[in-house]
Amino acid sequence: MFGADVPEDDIKGAIERIEQKFSAEEFSFQLNKAAGGYQFLTKPAYQASIGILLKQQSKKRLSTAAMETLSIIAYKQPISKTEVENIRGVNCDYAVQKLMDKGLIEIKGKSESVGRPMLYGTTTKFMEYFGINDLTEMPVPKDFTQEVISTIGESTDSKETTINNNTETDGQA
Repeated sequence: MFGADVPEDDIKGAIERIEQKFSAEEFSFQLNKAAGGYQFLTKPAYQASIGILLKQQSKKRLSTAAMETLSIIAYKQPISKTEVENIRGVNCDYAVQKLMDKGLIEIKGKSESVGRPMLYGTTTKFMEYFGINDLTEMPVPKDFTQEVISTIGESTDSKETTINNNTETDGQA
């Protein structure tokens, strides 16, 4: 691209100078890390003004079902649609298709389990959309410990048993 190899230190230095220049001066945008690269974003103080000037529509929000599905895929990837449905307790075909249409998830491969179901994971666009550079930057859900997050799929079966036991008890009383 440049006609010669550019030393990595030179590139890092140039990026640092760009970041300093745009953060120190009164520019309406800044350079942010996103999805393993960099992108210019409007500074929060200027977002409303820029939005009016450009008559920019805000990003469409994801439905609750799509957001739940996306969260499960993001935290448990690679994961099959059946596993997502077991966690959510409802069919997720539509949500998965919409998330794929928006480019937030993609097929990462096939499981070795019976039927070889497709495995889904997040995309670079997902990281750009949520402003994270790496999946390790995703927040830990407030109400769950890491142990609960890693076993959430297993706990779905025990919840169903508890509900069934409560129903039987209520019916006998």
